[in-house]
Amino acid sequence: MKRILITGATSGMGLSATELFLEKGWKVLMTARNHQTGVGILQDLKEKGFEHVFFFASDVSKQQDVKALHDYAMKVMNGVDSIINNAGVWTGGMLHETDEDDWDRLFSVDVKSIFLTSKYFVSYMIENGGGTIVNTASVSGLHGDYNMAAYNAAKGAVVNLVKAMALDYGKYNIRVNNVCPSACATPMFLANPKEVIEMFNQANPLKRICTPEEVAKAMYFLASDESGSCNGINLEISGGLNVHTGQPVQ
Repeated sequence: MKRILITGATSGMGLSATELFLEKGWKVLMTARNHQTGVGILQDLKEKGFEHVFFFASDVSKQQDVKALHDYAMKVMNGVDSIINNAGVWTGGMLHETDEDDWDRLFSVDVKSIFLTSKYFVSYMIENGGGTIVNTASVSGLHGDYNMAAYNAAKGAVVNLVKAMALDYGKYNIRVNNVCPSACATPMFLANPKEVIEMFNQANPLKRICTPEEVAKAMYFLASDESGSCNGINLEISGGLNVHTGQPVQ
């Protein structure tokens, strides 16, 4: 039975991934910051009949929390075969409008957490003969957006980090890839006004935004043996949002 750690696992894409990997027969360790929420979801999953699921509360942007998470994973699962680095936050605004605290928080959660989680678990993967790491990047790391300077910068870091990690760890049979969703129908995004949601729907060639379940399927593909030769890729899940040249309809 393969073992996976999923960060940001209690909502949106992370929760969908948790459910999918459990359905596929994997052993899953969920982590997120809110202990009460995590324990409640854990109980719900166990009531659905999933036995091989665990939860550990941690802030994966903090080294001491990731070390404790590592120790817990070794205790309850005796290691991990795969990591989904899904923890993330968002902030908007032009560069000169962005507070330093918001900038630092965004980079801590969206970038530093990937560094820390990978750092603490990759040694086990090397010793164990391989593994997979899947990070949640974004189409906003591949291209620019209006009023999203900090987010573009952070996700751009993740987009390039995956290439360096793929080069360094491929020789150890560790594949590292990113999923790059566009706006996704997570509870956080669906809290926007209806007109905002519809604006994003209409901007998409499919006339709808992607779903957490669709992103989870891409995560599973990249984490599993089904993507055996995929390494260092940024897999867009955007409905074709980025294929347009920008020229008007003729």
